[in-house]
Amino acid sequence: MKVKIKEVAKEKKGYSLYKLAQIMNLPQQTIYSWAKGRTQPSYLNLDKLCDILDCSIGELLEAEPVQNKLF
Repeated sequence: MKVKIKEVAKEKKGYSLYKLAQIMNLPQQTIYSWAKGRTQPSYLNLDKLCDILDCSIGELLEAEPVQNKLF
């Protein structure tokens, strides 16, 4: 799963990833890792993101094409 943090944060609230990291009181690197798909947020942080961005989990998550997982 890819987390569309950057797109949703900008669209819903006009937040940059830097601003989102400040609001969530997390290291900038953590938010950037989620946005780049290197790591995934915990369920607790995913829920917190949804509250802050006023969005659903479905809006944040994007399924990767199956073809990418096979290779």
